[in-house]
Amino acid sequence: MKMNRLFAAATITALFTTIAMAADISGKWVGQVPGRNGTTENTFTLKQAGDQLTGTMTNQAGEFPIKEGKVTGDDVSFKVTLEFNGNSIGLMFSGKVSGNELKMKRTREGSDQAQEFSLKKAS
Repeated sequence: MKMNRLFAAATITALFTTIAMAADISGKWVGQVPGRNGTTENTFTLKQAGDQLTGTMTNQAGEFPIKEGKVTGDDVSFKVTLEFNGNSIGLMFSGKVSGNELKMKRTREGSDQAQEFSLKKAS
């Protein structure tokens, strides 16, 4: 019985240590994002509250809200919906933060073709 309590205490301690070490990715992140006509500079303004992520993606086409954002440890995921001529295009982003770099993959809803890019923390 004592061993079970010791194991439970160690597990809880490890869990809290992992949560405490998780990256806070709040701030501005900038990078060249591949697109249909080459790359474009995108700015992601992110706000993290616990495991929830909100913010915006801004590029030459405008500013788009981040939806369904989540941060789990160093893993990041969110969705951005673009509107063009009455059509909605859902973009799914996933990645991993390492210091001041965020390595990302982007897929379009309904497609499994991923494009990879990196963002650098600007502030």
